Amino acid sequence: MLYFSTDRYPNLPIHTRRETWLNYFKRITKLAQNLIFNTCANLINFIKNIIYSQEFLEISRKNNKDFSRTRKLPFALLVLYLCNLTKSSYQPELNKFFKILTRSTVAKNIVSKVALCKARKKLKYEAFTDLNKQSVEYFNANFNPSKWNGFFLKAVDGSTVKLPDFPEISEHFGTWNPRKGNPFPMARISQMFDPLNRVTTHALISPKSVGEREMAANHFEHLTDQDLVLLDRGYPAFWLFKLILSYNAHFCSRISIKKWKIVREFISSGKQEQIVSIEAPTTSIAACQEYGLDLCPMKLRLIRVELDSEEPEVLITSLLDSEKYPTDLFAELYHDRWPVEEDYKVMKCRIELENFSGKSSLSVYQDFHARTFSKNITSMLAFAAQPIVEETANDKEHNYKINFTQALSTMRDTIVILLVKSTTAIQSIVSDILDTFAMATEPVRPGRKFPRNHKRAQRKYCLNYKPIL
Repeated sequence: MLYFSTDRYPNLPIHTRRETWLNYFKRITKLAQNLIFNTCANLINFIKNIIYSQEFLEISRKNNKDFSRTRKLPFALLVLYLCNLTKSSYQPELNKFFKILTRSTVAKNIVSKVALCKARKKLKYEAFTDLNKQSVEYFNANFNPSKWNGFFLKAVDGSTVKLPDFPEISEHFGTWNPRKGNPFPMARISQMFDPLNRVTTHALISPKSVGEREMAANHFEHLTDQDLVLLDRGYPAFWLFKLILSYNAHFCSRISIKKWKIVREFISSGKQEQIVSIEAPTTSIAACQEYGLDLCPMKLRLIRVELDSEEPEVLITSLLDSEKYPTDLFAELYHDRWPVEEDYKVMKCRIELENFSGKSSLSVYQDFHARTFSKNITSMLAFAAQPIVEETANDKEHNYKINFTQALSTMRDTIVILLVKSTTAIQSIVSDILDTFAMATEPVRPGRKFPRNHKRAQRKYCLNYKPIL
């Protein structure tokens, strides 16, 4: 925020000085916006160069001969098609995809759905995990992302998704018996999510028999000493805490009062915080040995947080310095993990994650990671557009944020155009995208609470009855 100075131009009339400062402020704002546009355009060019590189093709195809011949659906276009947040049946989606690419007035049948199925079998799903990894690294290095006291926050949380009922998928992921109805295949998903910047830094989909802690351990392989992990009360375990510390990262987790004796004793003491020594229980010895972790006791910090309900919340953290990290920081810190819960709403309801497009386990992995990647690119562009929103709303009653549902709607089909255009065209398109994002906003009203609806009817998707749009 700039403030007017009456001393900088003493020989000019006051109204002229004010007008001079306003023009200066407008120029600075315009320069800042151009810098934002260029940063976003560079991200898109960075991703585009990866997708069209020979190295990326070679590590992403299943066999050396795959994608070696010139086809109507080459490797790069197949990747773009799967990133386009498809929701309807194969042929209409393919026709619309090529209508966008060719700028034709009619959606023609250029590539058949059979050709698409054959091409998908040649593509490793790791292509999308690699794209996501490199784009997140680029974002962290170039977008000046938000941090908490110098740490990147990493909220870990899991959920489940219903899969298409086909033999190969059922055999790979396993079937589960609901209280009502027939058995159906189910997968467990998990993500390590940056809640301050709304970016999924690492995502997994596995058979539901794989536990959340085991999936979290897989996430932790990507931790650095700049990360602070936020965990819900279902995760705490001696070996999991040890694993986080082995990567020189830190953590803050809610911990169950009923399951941990040392926590019950802390609650009974009435203290606000306490440094405790936690020894390895017998239930964690095997896991510690599996991951090569020592069994030495850990010094951790328990923090009491009073809630509106009768029972307080207890947090456990590896941040022991009470002067640098006072107790009053932690209630808000733990609340900062809530966006990972909201992100599952985005994944399941907005981009229809459970609306899978194929009949094989490979297609499930491809759809999951491709949609996670597309969601992330939308989040990164939304992050860049947020300062524009804040600047235009600085005189309003509420703070405003970008409506992410509308942002995703804007990116559908647009992401295809972005990744096939020239550098000059990309800059213009990015400018239009960010302007569109900045126009679709909603007020931020802190403190609002709504009860969870645990009995919400689950939406069902059927491959045989997909919509045409």
